[in-house]
Amino acid sequence: MTGTLAGPAKPWAIMTRPWFMMVTVIVDCGVYAGGERRQLPKDPETVAQAIDGDGRAFGWIGLHEPSGAEMQRVQRLFGLHDLAIEDALQIHQRPKVERFGDTILVVLRTLWYVDEGDAVETGQVTVFVGPRYVVTVRHGEGGELATTRHQLEERAAVLGHGPAAVLWAICDAVVDDYETVAEQVEIDVDEVESSVFSSERTSDAERIYRLKREVLEMRRAIDPLREPMVQFAHGVSGISAKASPFFRDVADHLSRVSDQTEAIDTLLTSALNAHLARVSVQQNDDMRKISAWVAIAAVPTMLAGIYGMNFGNMPELRWHFGYYAVLLLMAVVCFTMYRFFRKVGWL
Repeated sequence: MTGTLAGPAKPWAIMTRPWFMMVTVIVDCGVYAGGERRQLPKDPETVAQAIDGDGRAFGWIGLHEPSGAEMQRVQRLFGLHDLAIEDALQIHQRPKVERFGDTILVVLRTLWYVDEGDAVETGQVTVFVGPRYVVTVRHGEGGELATTRHQLEERAAVLGHGPAAVLWAICDAVVDDYETVAEQVEIDVDEVESSVFSSERTSDAERIYRLKREVLEMRRAIDPLREPMVQFAHGVSGISAKASPFFRDVADHLSRVSDQTEAIDTLLTSALNAHLARVSVQQNDDMRKISAWVAIAAVPTMLAGIYGMNFGNMPELRWHFGYYAVLLLMAVVCFTMYRFFRKVGWL
């Protein structure tokens, strides 16, 4: 099965469930011609009939977390490949671009940031781009496309480029979200750096490790897209030469956020090393202080142990001032040792 529109025997009457039950799945449907949206009923069958009857128009169907039966409904209308449908239904796919006949399949991972838990949440947007249709399948809370659709509908000149313009708008919105997430992560990294090098004792290793895991999620979403966006920018992979300049801006932003993410990862690694080094220094300081106090306490302990042996002929044992002399000796020696350890920085 190729990406071209199905033949005359399109089973438009086949419905996997009534329209009123699919409102939460089909976010929006639209038919566009000459950069303008036509006022038609918002259902896939109407879109398929409209673009089949008018060679200048194209349709855009947006789905949110559809079931297998609902995807099969759209597949029958537009002749989508079975493997492409499988990719759209399985979340946590690696970002990629594939061709199935005349259809381009683009898998994008969406990102949004939850500041309370220093967490980068991920979703997925799968885009089917055909000669006269676009089908978007979204999983997760992030990456909503309603705003992207409305903004694109206000730019008739851009929308006039057809399905490629929709793909550009979606990629641009997703990459903009990447930049927003990277900026938010940078704020947390700055907080970690300030904490690591503050005068107070802090335990930052757990937060640093958590942030590094989130940065890894970002890199999994960003890095695989660099090469496909460059190809789109050069007018390959099915993108027309007129539409390719739009993708140059996306490729540039994607390259920038990729470098930014790599820099964040490097900063977190340096912060972790600095934190571990500081913990080691603090432990050494603690051991020196403990050793100094142990040395000070050893003097009176030693003297008390000597005079506690109960021998009859010990020197100064029966001297009237012997007890006070030993206490004075202990105090002098301990005070001297204390001053010495303070001078060398052990206390």
